Amino acid sequence: MSRFRAMWQASLNATKKALTWSAEDLMPPTERHIFTFNSKEEVKKWHLYSDSEYGGLSSASLEITDAGKGLKGVFSGNLSLDVIPGSKWNISRSGFCGMRSRKFNGFIDLEPFDTVAMKIKGDGRCYISTIYTENWVNSPGQEEDNSWQAFVFVPKDNWYIAKIPLVQYLPTWRGSVIDAEMEMNPSRVVGMSLSVNAEGGMPGARTGPVPNDVVNYKPSTCTGWNSLG
Repeated sequence: MSRFRAMWQASLNATKKALTWSAEDLMPPTERHIFTFNSKEEVKKWHLYSDSEYGGLSSASLEITDAGKGLKGVFSGNLSLDVIPGSKWNISRSGFCGMRSRKFNGFIDLEPFDTVAMKIKGDGRCYISTIYTENWVNSPGQEEDNSWQAFVFVPKDNWYIAKIPLVQYLPTWRGSVIDAEMEMNPSRVVGMSLSVNAEGGMPGARTGPVPNDVVNYKPSTCTGWNSLG
């Protein structure tokens, strides 16, 4: 009898809650902050990578700075098309680096949203925004996450809010677009990244390696990485 009473009470409570819902409760959220770069601890959420892992000479760094106008994340580094002589890696190209978020504790659910927005200051280059989802496209046994990529062009030296509809992200495998009809599962996002290549990208964007007399380039200064409805 006590079990029946508990089930009846739970049902009654759920009914009362449903009756108090407003129209706003039924609407999807308009904005959700995923990364804010407002703390020194934010750096720990990211993993840096570059062609140096395969014999290249590019490098990358990420730091949280405060220039008197609040904290911001600065992703910087060097782009080089050269490779280490005698490297054991037989790479076909170099000149890339990026920052990838470490695995989320669980999943980020982007199902209620249709756009990813980033507030960025760049150097006129074209970057690659990547969303990683749980592996459900690849064959069983493959450990790689599914990756979905879209280009982000940022005007030089000005703060800019780049808005990328989720439908613009294309399925890719190791940097190449997969020629197949696939659909992203936005409810099972396991990570995100932002990267830059010395070559390629959108027409009109700055390309090429950073000259040797330039110590650092700053492909992106981020203060926010949001999902917008």
